[in-house]
Amino acid sequence: MPRSRSRSPPPRPSNSTSNSYRSNRSPPRGGGDRDRGYTAADREREAAGNRRKYDERSDRDRRGGGGESGSGRRDAREGGPVMKEPSPPPAAKEAAKPNFGLSGALAAETNTNAAGVTLKYNEPPEARKPSLNWRLYVFKGKDQVDIFHIHRQSAYLAGRDAATVDIPIAHPSCSKQHAVIQFRLIRHRNEFGDESVAVKPFIIDLDSTNGTFVNDKEIPASRYYELKASDVLKFGQSTREYVLLHEEAA
Repeated sequence: MPRSRSRSPPPRPSNSTSNSYRSNRSPPRGGGDRDRGYTAADREREAAGNRRKYDERSDRDRRGGGGESGSGRRDAREGGPVMKEPSPPPAAKEAAKPNFGLSGALAAETNTNAAGVTLKYNEPPEARKPSLNWRLYVFKGKDQVDIFHIHRQSAYLAGRDAATVDIPIAHPSCSKQHAVIQFRLIRHRNEFGDESVAVKPFIIDLDSTNGTFVNDKEIPASRYYELKASDVLKFGQSTREYVLLHEEAA
């Protein structure tokens, strides 16, 4: 039978070899500081550095004005939150324009006569003095009792207040300021485009209690009603008739 061969164990490394192997191993990464651990002093130093960086960045933002080159863009580059630009304020509502028109009280003060009585009527811009000599003949029954020449001014106020009106009406059914005869400049254009102007008489009832009548027909209140030669006017329940004529009327 063949003889078995005995295997001898491998030689053990000498102490010198083991020591050289341990000495040739490189130290772990991070150095000896990390081996010692992260101490409270390290945390304090890191916190102080972070505060210093924050203060420096805040100073730069204040100096830069905070626009596109300010904090919004810088925070985005450094990884911080993107600061949105503030939205413009809502447009202010247009302020109400001042009203320089006359108030009721002021208008009343500027429309008074010499006796301090407030007049109910203002003449329109087209008011004009007539070129014809208009007259108002007053009849009581068949008798003429008075005459008014109404061509010397552009408007004549009729009513019961004798101290205020131009044409006094004594009847108790009439209002103190009853009606106005107003001469107005009227423009007329014919079918061929030719324009003509004329000063014509109108009457307007001032919201009287018992109305104004032209040729026995009551006229609307607060509206101009054109008059013609030979028209007959009545005021309230008075029986007196006021006949309108001018010098050229037949």
